[in-house]
Amino acid sequence: MKLYIYVIAVIGSSYLFGQDLIWNQEVVTFKSANPFSFQEIIMNLDNEPVQDVSGILTLPEDFDPNIKYPLIIGVAGSLNWGTHHLKYLKMFQEMGFATFQLQSFDSRDIQSTVGTQTEVTTAMVILDSYRALETLSTHPNIDTNRAGITGWSLGGGVSLYSAWLPLIDAINGGEFMFAAHLPVYPPCMAYPYPSENMQFSTAPIHILIGELDNWVPAEACTELIDKMYASELPINIDITIYKNAHHSFDRVSEVTVSEDGYTLGDCRFPMNGEGTLWLSEYWQIPINTPLRQKLALLTCADRGPSMGGNTEAREASFKFSAEFFTKYLQL
Repeated sequence: MKLYIYVIAVIGSSYLFGQDLIWNQEVVTFKSANPFSFQEIIMNLDNEPVQDVSGILTLPEDFDPNIKYPLIIGVAGSLNWGTHHLKYLKMFQEMGFATFQLQSFDSRDIQSTVGTQTEVTTAMVILDSYRALETLSTHPNIDTNRAGITGWSLGGGVSLYSAWLPLIDAINGGEFMFAAHLPVYPPCMAYPYPSENMQFSTAPIHILIGELDNWVPAEACTELIDKMYASELPINIDITIYKNAHHSFDRVSEVTVSEDGYTLGDCRFPMNGEGTLWLSEYWQIPINTPLRQKLALLTCADRGPSMGGNTEAREASFKFSAEFFTKYLQL
């Protein structure tokens, strides 16, 4: 088992990651890597160059130094951290959770992957998440046996596929796992194939997504869930679809069109047990490089998805998130 040494910097009045740190926050730095795909994690992780990654750990404001707190790791979307994401973390902190604001983008000097999805990938951030979890397991005030993960869009994909057992086994042999996964409007276009590869953690997974999401469609998620249960393997997943809600329904904003973004409505890619995406079950052409990913998207994706807030869906999402983690992390 590799030992990952971490550095914690407690900064009272400095400015990092676009926000002031306060007395109950710490910057945690750890070692990760830059695997482009799940295949590189499963088949070649030991040969991946090291990448330094950081995040902001926030303890509850009234924390007791003699108590270990349940943890929620938050993962941003393709536009990096937004105000609505931070509101979730603030809510969790006020409820008594510790939170970890993962900084996968800033750590790689990237601010957005909209329209490309290659500079910071789901595979990279899943690895970051587990390296963060392993690192925080040595913190005196964190109980990583009661750790959950949530994220939005790209971060939703991280929250979802971080429950896939072949990835967990390749990263840490199952020594560190999340007790609950809450993906918020995730891309569900990759499905393990054939059915014996539908090996997911039995920790609860719940997807929150909008009915009108054309960036990452709800239909792909319902199809994935149907395939998961059809496999007859141990599965613990559910979904809530909010009516009349677009992508990023939890923002406080009008619905707008992102001209550079992808609409992924018709994209479905099978994934074998080694984490290799194929173009289709028939055309088993690997999608394992940035160029091949772009070419694959040309076969099924378009441009110009819509995104924006929906008051009812936003309020319901915050309420559900609070109840979900309270239930499964035993606050």
